[in-house]
Amino acid sequence: MRLRDENKRFAIREKALEMIVKDGFDGLSMHKLAKAAGVSPATIYIYFKDREDLILQLYFEESIRMSDATLKNFDPEMHFEEGLRVQWLNRAAYCLQHPQRMYFMEQMRHSPLHDKFREFGTPFVVAMKTFVSNAIRRKELVPLPVEVYWSIAFAPLYQLVKFHMGGKGMPGTGNFELSEPLIDQTLELVLKALKP
Repeated sequence: MRLRDENKRFAIREKALEMIVKDGFDGLSMHKLAKAAGVSPATIYIYFKDREDLILQLYFEESIRMSDATLKNFDPEMHFEEGLRVQWLNRAAYCLQHPQRMYFMEQMRHSPLHDKFREFGTPFVVAMKTFVSNAIRRKELVPLPVEVYWSIAFAPLYQLVKFHMGGKGMPGTGNFELSEPLIDQTLELVLKALKP
């Protein structure tokens, strides 16, 4: 039996993430991945059962990494405005530091493989549910379907992050750079939409 080498596993997962972001899920073959990671195809199967297992494990690990970053200095007992601001700053910082990881997570959310991933009951989901429930109970947030809440609460932030990473805003508007004052201005508008 071959021994596991965490450096090889790391190289495989990083190259897989890079390939998925660049070429989509269809662009990820085990042969091309092995070549890019500098390992034999057989080495990949020491760590992952198959291509799907590799992608799901990668998504699980990235979900934990992003969740931990989002929950930094966050408490679900915070008042809604404060808690949402902490999440915005954490999410923006994580995405700007790890753009490939952000794009991978986005691709996964819109992939059929996402349905195979169960995140119910994770510390992140529990914290978010508690935070939203508390805000509704304290009348700091209007009750909304989760998809509507997410679209209003976070989609504006992620769009600003994408503009920043692209270095430009809407066509004809020139360069765009995300700043904390701009985050605060946008968050203020989001809060107006979400408050009763």
